[in-house]
Amino acid sequence: MATILLNRDNFYYNLNQLALKAGSREKLAVVLKDNAYGHGLEQMGKLAYSYGIQEAVVATNNEAIKIKEYFKNILVLGDTPIVDNRLSYAISSVSQLKYIEPNVKLELKVDTGMHRNGIMPSSLQEALNIIKRRKLNLYGVMTHFRSADELTGEYYWQKKEFEEIKRVVKEAGFSKTRFHSHNSAGLLRAKSFDEDIARVGIAIYGYNPLPKVFDFIELRPVLSLWAKRVSTRELKSGSRVGYGGDFIAPRDMLISTYNIGYGDGWFRGDSKNPYYIEDRFPILGRVSMDFLSLEGNRDEICMMQDAKRVSEHFKTIPYEVVTSLMPHIPRIII
Repeated sequence: MATILLNRDNFYYNLNQLALKAGSREKLAVVLKDNAYGHGLEQMGKLAYSYGIQEAVVATNNEAIKIKEYFKNILVLGDTPIVDNRLSYAISSVSQLKYIEPNVKLELKVDTGMHRNGIMPSSLQEALNIIKRRKLNLYGVMTHFRSADELTGEYYWQKKEFEEIKRVVKEAGFSKTRFHSHNSAGLLRAKSFDEDIARVGIAIYGYNPLPKVFDFIELRPVLSLWAKRVSTRELKSGSRVGYGGDFIAPRDMLISTYNIGYGDGWFRGDSKNPYYIEDRFPILGRVSMDFLSLEGNRDEICMMQDAKRVSEHFKTIPYEVVTSLMPHIPRIII
């Protein structure tokens, strides 16, 4: 089976850079949804706790329960709200407010332009009226940027929209409600950060989503992916390797099989345009469910140290590369 190594020093370095942008580590809410972007929910939760992070963001109650002991508050983005003093819930529709239990810590999500989730600004006053009438616990108000990582003015446009949302909420008498809108790109782009928390995801794992024309901060990838040799054989020139025999040996070669494949979340890819592992050897032929082939007989190989390089080869984004890695792969902190 393949192995994932998690570099603690790189993780802490990234958190240091983000804490400097936010003003303190207390203002960082680490996004640990989807198995911490493939890095391992509990492993990254423990590391964040050891660093001093107090806030986390997940997708489900099941994720929250696994790491609840490490954080002061966990924002749950997409599950049924329950009453728990360490959990808050993103609420994206007025109808939800009519049935939610009064003691749930709710964080009202407002759609300022992403048009994915959240109530429309025109419904904000209605939502606040329901919250008042039902005496609900409005713990936070939030939004999400759609283009903070792009070289446009949409970040500033949405930021202005959210400032108006804040004004309405405060004027309605909600003086203890927190506000947050910034994701990784938003925080890295911000000249002066003035909200209660920033929800930082991809940046904590070592990837800066901004184009380098911005004041670019280099981050360090946390995850590397390794595989071990299963078998080795000598092939004669003309021998064909793997399903379909796509690779034909151009000479006598020493070929080894390694224990990683698309069943582990690696890309099947195109055998005619092979991916080159970290020491620049190409994958030979088709990737199988659990195995792939390389020239040589190294006992262990590094498939990936930087998901950005991988994403460029497979024409995707680093998010997809790391989140595709299956939970069954052991994750080891180094």
